[in-house]
Amino acid sequence: MSTCFLDTNILLRFLTGDDKQKAQKALNLFMRIERGEEKVITSSSVIFEAVFTLQKMYKLSREEIRDKILPIISLRGVHLADKGLYYRAFDIYVNKNVSFVDAYNAAFMISEEIFNIYSWDTGFDKIEGIVRLEPEEG
Repeated sequence: MSTCFLDTNILLRFLTGDDKQKAQKALNLFMRIERGEEKVITSSSVIFEAVFTLQKMYKLSREEIRDKILPIISLRGVHLADKGLYYRAFDIYVNKNVSFVDAYNAAFMISEEIFNIYSWDTGFDKIEGIVRLEPEEG
């Protein structure tokens, strides 16, 4: 069985149902993936684009986005590098009200046992265990 790359538009048609025919085809694909008949690989940029689009264009809440995306990336036939980081990232994204990018970066830092970040983004101040540092002059 060969592996195919899963693009953002397949996720979005499935998650939004805004094109019924494509949503059904995407559902059929995810059912085949769940049954182990197909395998797909995707990238962090696909997940980031899906989160951004669902939040900005479709105005879904952070909770709705988490609840829609996590079950898909949890499918055993979906390969995503560092899949485990997404559970923590979505937890931070929902509970700390920071951007998904910052939430993912915080989850990555924690997984690497890095707790200090150079940043002017004060959103990191909301994340327990992360210490934000600002570069000093000289």
